[in-house]
Amino acid sequence: MIGPRFPDLISRLPATVPFVGPEEHERAAGIRFRARLGANENVFGPSPRALEALHSADAEIWKYADPSHFDLKAELSARLGCTPANIVFGEGIDGCLGYLVRLLVEPGDAVVTSDGAYPTFSYHVNAYGGALHKVPYRDDAEDIAALFAKAAEVDAKIVYLANPDNPMGSWYDGAAIEAALDTLPDGTVLALDEAYIEFAPKGTAPNIDPEDPRVIRFRTFSKAYGMAGARVGYAVGAQPLIGAFDKVRNHFAMNRAAQAGVLAALRDDAWLAEIRDRVGAARARIVEIAAANGLTCLPSATNFVAVDCGRDGDFARAVLKALVARGVFVRMPFVAPQDRCLRISAGTGAELDILAEELPKALAEAADPAT
Repeated sequence: MIGPRFPDLISRLPATVPFVGPEEHERAAGIRFRARLGANENVFGPSPRALEALHSADAEIWKYADPSHFDLKAELSARLGCTPANIVFGEGIDGCLGYLVRLLVEPGDAVVTSDGAYPTFSYHVNAYGGALHKVPYRDDAEDIAALFAKAAEVDAKIVYLANPDNPMGSWYDGAAIEAALDTLPDGTVLALDEAYIEFAPKGTAPNIDPEDPRVIRFRTFSKAYGMAGARVGYAVGAQPLIGAFDKVRNHFAMNRAAQAGVLAALRDDAWLAEIRDRVGAARARIVEIAAANGLTCLPSATNFVAVDCGRDGDFARAVLKALVARGVFVRMPFVAPQDRCLRISAGTGAELDILAEELPKALAEAADPAT
């Protein structure tokens, strides 16, 4: 009896995923997390208006949603200064990145990213047979000059840059990205991931014409808008590229409730401002907790903080393991030397109280496992 015949490319891919969810960690360890500080979710929740819209839409969840996303595109385009034809929606930024790679990358095509940057992008490139070229971080930030130089060297189809960056929380002023575009090689598309842009200082978002064919920007309702589970992301770019997404995207990926919820969330500017304030206060508290334990934090323009454990990656992994055993879910960067850090998401006051209680114990255990 013969089973499925996988293409050689798929057969050669490792059986790994970019992220292991906290629920899987809980099942493996037989625990329940007391503080969920690793997923970069907005623990303060979505706008009450969004929740009301979600609940109201439940009665018609049996209907297919509008696959053109007409109302949502109209609202977004007015806010972004573009046309609806410059916008495409997908299953979070992850889904949009996957569609972009499918559109542009054939087996063997060069793609450039940072070593240790958001892993889902690399996951998609590998799945379509692209040739990944990675450059190291510089001073705990993605190195734009090195990324663009590598893109020119290998004739890359795509170069990926997150601003602000995940996992380090660093960011560039938008003017720096605008100036760097003059060095982007012809035929290379900059995939600019702006998942955390709502948390960043004014001026972080570059001023780029939506019809500039060199750039496609990605944003989401998963972070500041507090709707990670709804899986709503979007891309903004030149019409010829955005229009091509219709050839490959899942047109019914977003259900009616998600469309209604994100539209209401987008219109609630007061709630977004409140979330920024709450996240800012939580970041400050994480810095205080770290300092009380002799640790330093990297500046962050996101809803998380990279906490420098002061030693190497093995030590940081031991601290993470000890925190997880104590019911505190956090993550860490994957690549040295950034893996000396823990990445701790903005949490509620109660969650950060738990972090303050358990971090010194985890540090002590990591320093002396026999204790």
